[in-house]
Amino acid sequence: MTQWQSMLKGDSLSWLLEPDTENPAVRYLALRDIVGLPQDSSELLEAKTKAMTTGTITAVLDNQRPTGYWVKPGGGYGPKYTGSVWSLVTLAQMGADKSEPRVRQAAAYLLDHTVSPVGWFSYNGTNSGFLHCHAGYLGAAMFALGFGDDLRVTAAIDWQARMITGEGIAEAGSEESARYYHYTTGPGFICSANANKPCAWGAVKAMRALGSVPGGQRTLAMDSAIDRGRQFLLNTDLTVCDFPTRDKTKASGNWFKFGFPLLYVADLLELIEVLTVLGGGGDLRLEKTWKLVLDKQDDQGRWAMDYSYNGKLWSGIEVKGEPSKWVTLRVLRVLKRAFPN
Repeated sequence: MTQWQSMLKGDSLSWLLEPDTENPAVRYLALRDIVGLPQDSSELLEAKTKAMTTGTITAVLDNQRPTGYWVKPGGGYGPKYTGSVWSLVTLAQMGADKSEPRVRQAAAYLLDHTVSPVGWFSYNGTNSGFLHCHAGYLGAAMFALGFGDDLRVTAAIDWQARMITGEGIAEAGSEESARYYHYTTGPGFICSANANKPCAWGAVKAMRALGSVPGGQRTLAMDSAIDRGRQFLLNTDLTVCDFPTRDKTKASGNWFKFGFPLLYVADLLELIEVLTVLGGGGDLRLEKTWKLVLDKQDDQGRWAMDYSYNGKLWSGIEVKGEPSKWVTLRVLRVLKRAFPN
Protein backbone atom coordinates (compact mmCIF):
# COMPACT_ATOMS: atom_id res chain seq x y z
CA MET A 1 0.00 0.00 0.00
CA THR A 2 1.34 3.40 -0.96
CA GLN A 3 1.50 6.38 1.37
CA TRP A 4 -1.45 8.14 -0.28
CA GLN A 5 -3.61 5.01 -0.10
CA SER A 6 -2.87 4.67 3.62
CA MET A 7 -4.44 8.10 4.14
CA LEU A 8 -7.84 6.83 2.99
CA LYS A 9 -10.40 5.36 5.36
CA GLY A 10 -11.75 3.05 2.67
CA ASP A 11 -11.25 1.75 -0.85
CA SER A 12 -12.75 4.68 -2.73
CA LEU A 13 -10.71 3.90 -5.84
CA SER A 14 -12.79 0.77 -6.48
CA TRP A 15 -15.89 2.96 -6.23
CA LEU A 16 -14.50 5.33 -8.87
CA LEU A 17 -13.75 2.42 -11.19
CA GLU A 18 -17.30 1.08 -11.15
CA PRO A 19 -19.31 1.49 -14.39
CA ASP A 20 -21.44 4.64 -14.13
CA THR A 21 -23.86 5.64 -16.88
CA GLU A 22 -24.32 9.17 -15.52
CA ASN A 23 -20.63 9.96 -14.92
CA PRO A 24 -18.65 7.59 -17.16
CA ALA A 25 -15.79 10.08 -17.41
CA VAL A 26 -14.88 9.43 -13.76
CA ARG A 27 -13.90 5.86 -14.53
CA TYR A 28 -11.87 6.96 -17.54
CA LEU A 29 -9.95 9.59 -15.57
CA ALA A 30 -9.42 7.26 -12.60
CA LEU A 31 -7.93 4.64 -14.92
CA ARG A 32 -5.74 7.28 -16.55
CA ASP A 33 -4.64 9.36 -13.58
CA ILE A 34 -4.88 7.05 -10.54
CA VAL A 35 -4.36 3.53 -11.90
CA GLY A 36 -1.98 4.91 -14.52
CA LEU A 37 -2.93 2.76 -17.50
CA PRO A 38 -0.89 3.49 -20.65
CA GLN A 39 -2.55 5.58 -23.36
CA ASP A 40 -2.84 2.62 -25.71
CA SER A 41 -4.49 0.37 -23.13
CA SER A 42 -7.65 -1.21 -24.56
CA GLU A 43 -9.41 -0.80 -21.21
CA LEU A 44 -8.53 2.89 -21.08
CA LEU A 45 -9.58 3.48 -24.68
CA GLU A 46 -12.91 1.74 -24.08
CA ALA A 47 -13.52 3.86 -20.98
CA LYS A 48 -12.65 7.01 -22.91
CA THR A 49 -15.10 6.12 -25.69
CA LYS A 50 -17.89 5.70 -23.15
CA ALA A 51 -16.97 8.99 -21.50
CA MET A 52 -17.07 10.84 -24.82
CA THR A 53 -20.32 9.32 -26.06
CA THR A 54 -22.51 9.21 -22.95
CA GLY A 55 -23.14 11.25 -19.82
CA THR A 56 -22.43 14.93 -19.24
CA ILE A 57 -19.84 15.34 -21.99
CA THR A 58 -22.47 14.39 -24.54
CA ALA A 59 -25.01 16.73 -22.93
CA VAL A 60 -22.61 19.66 -23.32
CA LEU A 61 -21.59 18.84 -26.88
CA ASP A 62 -25.18 18.29 -28.00
CA ASN A 63 -25.93 21.94 -27.17
CA GLN A 64 -23.05 23.34 -29.22
CA ARG A 65 -23.99 25.49 -32.22
CA PRO A 66 -22.81 24.38 -35.70
CA THR A 67 -20.09 27.06 -35.91
CA GLY A 68 -18.51 26.03 -32.60
CA TYR A 69 -19.94 28.30 -29.90
CA TRP A 70 -22.59 27.79 -27.21
CA VAL A 71 -25.72 29.98 -26.79
CA LYS A 72 -24.43 33.14 -28.48
CA PRO A 73 -21.43 34.14 -30.59
CA GLY A 74 -18.49 36.15 -29.28
CA GLY A 75 -16.11 35.85 -26.34
CA GLY A 76 -18.22 33.20 -24.64
CA TYR A 77 -18.15 34.51 -21.06
CA GLY A 78 -21.91 34.93 -21.07
CA PRO A 79 -24.29 33.55 -20.27
CA LYS A 80 -23.14 31.93 -17.06
CA TYR A 81 -22.76 28.97 -17.02
CA THR A 82 -23.75 27.68 -20.42
CA GLY A 83 -21.72 30.04 -22.62
CA SER A 84 -18.77 28.87 -24.67
CA VAL A 85 -16.06 29.45 -22.05
CA TRP A 86 -17.88 27.61 -19.28
CA SER A 87 -18.87 24.75 -21.58
CA LEU A 88 -15.35 24.23 -22.90
CA VAL A 89 -13.78 24.45 -19.43
CA THR A 90 -16.25 21.85 -18.13
CA LEU A 91 -15.46 19.55 -21.05
CA ALA A 92 -11.73 19.87 -20.34
CA GLN A 93 -12.15 18.98 -16.68
CA MET A 94 -14.21 15.93 -17.65
CA GLY A 95 -11.46 14.54 -19.83
CA ALA A 96 -12.63 15.59 -23.29
CA ASP A 97 -9.86 16.42 -25.76
CA LYS A 98 -9.12 17.39 -29.33
CA SER A 99 -9.71 13.87 -30.61
CA GLU A 100 -13.38 14.93 -30.73
CA PRO A 101 -14.04 17.16 -33.80
CA ARG A 102 -16.54 19.34 -31.94
CA VAL A 103 -13.97 20.04 -29.24
CA ARG A 104 -11.46 21.10 -31.90
CA GLN A 105 -14.07 23.37 -33.43
CA ALA A 106 -14.97 24.92 -30.09
CA ALA A 107 -11.35 25.56 -29.12
CA ALA A 108 -10.63 27.14 -32.51
CA TYR A 109 -13.69 29.37 -32.16
CA LEU A 110 -12.73 30.54 -28.66
CA LEU A 111 -9.12 31.19 -29.60
CA ASP A 112 -10.39 33.39 -32.42
CA HIS A 113 -12.70 35.32 -30.09
CA THR A 114 -11.02 35.44 -26.66
CA VAL A 115 -7.40 36.30 -27.47
CA SER A 116 -7.08 40.07 -27.25
CA PRO A 117 -5.14 42.19 -29.78
CA VAL A 118 -2.21 42.29 -27.34
CA GLY A 119 -2.33 38.50 -26.92
CA TRP A 120 -3.80 37.64 -23.51
CA PHE A 121 -7.04 35.79 -22.85
CA SER A 122 -9.94 38.22 -22.52
CA TYR A 123 -13.53 37.55 -21.52
CA ASN A 124 -14.75 39.85 -24.32
CA GLY A 125 -11.88 39.65 -26.81
CA THR A 126 -10.63 43.19 -26.12
CA ASN A 127 -7.48 44.24 -24.28
CA SER A 128 -9.52 45.51 -21.34
CA GLY A 129 -11.19 42.15 -20.68
CA PHE A 130 -8.35 40.46 -18.82
CA LEU A 131 -9.19 38.73 -15.52
CA HIS A 132 -6.80 36.36 -13.74
CA CYS A 133 -9.55 33.85 -12.96
CA HIS A 134 -10.88 33.75 -16.53
CA ALA A 135 -7.45 33.64 -18.16
CA GLY A 136 -6.33 30.98 -15.70
CA TYR A 137 -9.07 28.41 -16.09
CA LEU A 138 -9.22 28.96 -19.85
CA GLY A 139 -5.46 28.57 -20.26
CA ALA A 140 -5.46 25.39 -18.19
CA ALA A 141 -8.41 24.06 -20.19
CA MET A 142 -6.63 24.64 -23.49
CA PHE A 143 -3.70 22.55 -22.28
CA ALA A 144 -5.96 19.81 -20.95
CA LEU A 145 -7.81 19.65 -24.25
CA GLY A 146 -4.53 19.24 -26.13
CA PHE A 147 -3.95 22.73 -27.49
CA GLY A 148 -0.84 23.55 -25.47
CA ASP A 149 1.21 23.61 -28.66
CA ASP A 150 -0.83 26.48 -30.08
CA LEU A 151 1.40 29.56 -29.92
CA ARG A 152 -1.59 31.72 -28.99
CA VAL A 153 -2.12 29.65 -25.84
CA THR A 154 1.47 29.80 -24.62
CA ALA A 155 1.69 33.51 -25.47
CA ALA A 156 -1.52 34.21 -23.54
CA ILE A 157 -0.19 32.41 -20.46
CA ASP A 158 3.12 34.27 -20.73
CA TRP A 159 1.18 37.55 -20.82
CA GLN A 160 -0.69 36.41 -17.71
CA ALA A 161 2.66 35.81 -16.02
CA ARG A 162 3.71 39.35 -16.96
CA MET A 163 0.47 40.70 -15.52
CA ILE A 164 1.53 39.09 -12.24
CA THR A 165 5.15 40.27 -12.23
CA GLY A 166 4.59 43.61 -13.96
CA GLU A 167 7.29 42.88 -16.53
CA GLY A 168 6.60 44.90 -19.67
CA ILE A 169 3.18 46.07 -18.43
CA ALA A 170 2.51 49.81 -18.22
CA GLU A 171 0.44 51.51 -15.54
CA ALA A 172 -3.31 51.84 -15.99
CA GLY A 173 -4.16 54.87 -18.13
CA SER A 174 -1.02 54.61 -20.22
CA GLU A 175 -1.29 54.79 -23.98
CA GLU A 176 0.90 51.70 -24.34
CA SER A 177 -0.91 48.63 -25.65
CA ALA A 178 0.39 46.28 -22.96
CA ARG A 179 -0.93 47.87 -19.82
CA TYR A 180 -3.17 47.27 -16.85
CA TYR A 181 -6.86 47.87 -17.44
CA HIS A 182 -10.07 48.26 -15.48
CA TYR A 183 -10.26 44.83 -13.88
CA THR A 184 -6.56 44.08 -13.46
CA THR A 185 -5.16 47.36 -12.23
CA GLY A 186 -1.74 46.26 -11.02
CA PRO A 187 0.66 43.37 -10.53
CA GLY A 188 0.45 40.52 -8.06
CA PHE A 189 -3.15 39.34 -8.71
CA ILE A 190 -4.70 42.75 -8.03
CA CYS A 191 -8.28 42.93 -9.29
CA SER A 192 -10.81 45.75 -9.15
CA ALA A 193 -13.56 43.18 -8.51
CA ASN A 194 -11.77 42.60 -5.18
CA ALA A 195 -11.55 46.32 -4.36
CA ASN A 196 -8.11 46.59 -6.03
CA LYS A 197 -6.70 44.00 -3.64
CA PRO A 198 -4.94 40.77 -4.62
CA CYS A 199 -7.52 38.09 -5.43
CA ALA A 200 -6.67 34.64 -4.10
CA TRP A 201 -9.21 32.91 -6.34
CA GLY A 202 -7.58 34.61 -9.31
CA ALA A 203 -4.16 33.55 -8.03
CA VAL A 204 -5.20 29.89 -7.83
CA LYS A 205 -6.58 29.96 -11.38
CA ALA A 206 -3.48 31.73 -12.68
CA MET A 207 -1.24 29.18 -11.01
CA ARG A 208 -3.31 26.40 -12.60
CA ALA A 209 -2.60 27.82 -16.05
CA LEU A 210 1.09 28.35 -15.29
CA GLY A 211 1.36 24.82 -13.91
CA SER A 212 -0.10 23.44 -17.13
CA VAL A 213 2.96 24.58 -19.06
CA PRO A 214 5.69 21.89 -18.91
CA GLY A 215 8.71 23.03 -16.94
CA GLY A 216 11.05 23.05 -19.91
CA GLN A 217 8.69 25.30 -21.86
CA ARG A 218 8.16 27.98 -19.22
CA THR A 219 9.50 31.45 -19.80
CA LEU A 220 11.41 33.44 -17.18
CA ALA A 221 8.26 35.48 -16.61
CA MET A 222 6.30 32.30 -15.92
CA ASP A 223 8.86 31.07 -13.39
CA SER A 224 8.85 34.45 -11.65
CA ALA A 225 5.06 34.51 -11.56
CA ILE A 226 4.97 31.01 -10.07
CA ASP A 227 7.35 32.09 -7.30
CA ARG A 228 5.19 35.12 -6.60
CA GLY A 229 2.06 32.98 -6.56
CA ARG A 230 3.56 30.51 -4.09
CA GLN A 231 4.54 33.32 -1.74
CA PHE A 232 1.07 34.85 -1.90
CA LEU A 233 -0.89 31.62 -1.40
CA LEU A 234 1.33 30.26 1.36
CA ASN A 235 1.70 33.52 3.28
CA THR A 236 -1.48 32.97 5.31
CA ASP A 237 -3.10 30.40 7.55
CA LEU A 238 -4.88 28.21 5.02
CA THR A 239 -7.16 26.74 7.67
CA VAL A 240 -8.66 30.23 7.83
CA CYS A 241 -7.95 31.52 4.31
CA ASP A 242 -7.72 35.09 5.50
CA PHE A 243 -6.94 36.47 2.07
CA PRO A 244 -7.77 40.10 1.17
CA THR A 245 -11.47 40.63 0.52
CA ARG A 246 -13.29 43.58 -0.99
CA ASP A 247 -15.45 44.26 2.06
CA LYS A 248 -12.94 43.34 4.80
CA THR A 249 -15.21 40.58 6.08
CA LYS A 250 -14.20 37.06 6.98
CA ALA A 251 -12.94 34.70 4.30
CA SER A 252 -15.36 33.13 1.87
CA GLY A 253 -16.80 29.87 3.11
CA ASN A 254 -16.43 28.50 -0.39
CA TRP A 255 -12.75 27.82 0.32
CA PHE A 256 -13.90 24.93 2.49
CA LYS A 257 -16.60 23.58 0.15
CA PHE A 258 -15.26 21.08 -2.37
CA GLY A 259 -17.15 20.80 -5.65
CA PHE A 260 -17.07 20.21 -9.38
CA PRO A 261 -16.51 21.60 -11.97
CA LEU A 262 -13.93 24.24 -11.03
CA LEU A 263 -14.89 27.59 -12.49
CA TYR A 264 -14.03 31.01 -11.03
CA VAL A 265 -14.62 29.89 -7.42
CA ALA A 266 -11.56 28.22 -5.86
CA ASP A 267 -11.44 25.86 -2.90
CA LEU A 268 -8.63 24.64 -0.66
CA LEU A 269 -8.40 21.39 -2.56
CA GLU A 270 -7.69 23.25 -5.80
CA LEU A 271 -5.15 25.46 -4.03
CA ILE A 272 -3.28 22.37 -2.81
CA GLU A 273 -3.59 20.83 -6.25
CA VAL A 274 -1.91 23.70 -8.09
CA LEU A 275 0.85 23.92 -5.50
CA THR A 276 1.41 20.17 -5.77
CA VAL A 277 1.62 20.30 -9.57
CA LEU A 278 4.27 22.99 -9.14
CA GLY A 279 6.23 20.85 -6.69
CA GLY A 280 5.08 22.43 -3.45
CA GLY A 281 2.66 19.81 -2.14
CA GLY A 282 5.07 18.73 0.58
CA ASP A 283 5.59 22.24 1.97
CA LEU A 284 5.40 22.08 5.77
CA ARG A 285 3.04 25.07 5.73
CA LEU A 286 0.42 22.80 4.14
CA GLU A 287 0.42 20.24 6.95
CA LYS A 288 -2.72 21.57 8.64
CA THR A 289 -4.40 22.04 5.28
CA TRP A 290 -3.81 18.40 4.33
CA LYS A 291 -5.39 17.39 7.65
CA LEU A 292 -8.42 19.56 6.93
CA VAL A 293 -8.84 17.88 3.53
CA LEU A 294 -8.44 14.35 4.89
CA ASP A 295 -10.82 14.97 7.78
CA LYS A 296 -13.62 15.66 5.28
CA GLN A 297 -13.71 12.05 4.02
CA ASP A 298 -16.34 9.60 5.23
CA ASP A 299 -15.69 6.11 6.61
CA GLN A 300 -15.48 4.72 3.06
CA GLY A 301 -12.82 7.19 1.93
CA ARG A 302 -15.23 9.33 -0.08
CA TRP A 303 -15.70 13.09 -0.21
CA ALA A 304 -19.04 14.88 -0.56
CA MET A 305 -20.17 17.38 -3.19
CA ASP A 306 -20.23 20.56 -1.08
CA TYR A 307 -20.45 23.10 -3.91
CA SER A 308 -22.64 22.49 -6.94
CA TYR A 309 -23.59 24.26 -10.17
CA ASN A 310 -26.59 22.01 -10.74
CA GLY A 311 -29.43 23.85 -12.43
CA LYS A 312 -26.96 26.21 -14.08
CA LEU A 313 -25.04 23.87 -16.40
CA TRP A 314 -26.22 21.87 -19.41
CA SER A 315 -26.60 18.82 -17.18
CA GLY A 316 -26.72 18.11 -13.46
CA ILE A 317 -23.60 16.57 -11.90
CA GLU A 318 -24.28 14.31 -8.91
CA VAL A 319 -26.18 15.49 -5.83
CA LYS A 320 -25.08 18.25 -3.49
CA GLY A 321 -24.36 16.98 0.02
CA GLU A 322 -23.89 13.35 -1.03
CA PRO A 323 -20.68 11.39 -1.68
CA SER A 324 -19.20 12.59 -4.96
CA LYS A 325 -17.11 10.60 -7.39
CA TRP A 326 -15.87 13.80 -8.99
CA VAL A 327 -14.69 15.36 -5.73
CA THR A 328 -13.19 12.06 -4.56
CA LEU A 329 -11.33 11.78 -7.87
CA ARG A 330 -9.94 15.26 -7.30
CA VAL A 331 -8.67 14.27 -3.86
CA LEU A 332 -7.13 10.97 -4.94
CA ARG A 333 -5.41 12.63 -7.88
CA VAL A 334 -3.72 15.25 -5.72
CA LEU A 335 -2.85 12.75 -2.95
CA LYS A 336 -1.15 10.45 -5.45
CA ARG A 337 0.87 13.33 -6.87
CA ALA A 338 1.92 14.66 -3.46
CA PHE A 339 2.55 11.31 -1.73
CA PRO A 340 3.37 8.80 -4.51
CA ASN A 341 5.41 6.26 -2.51
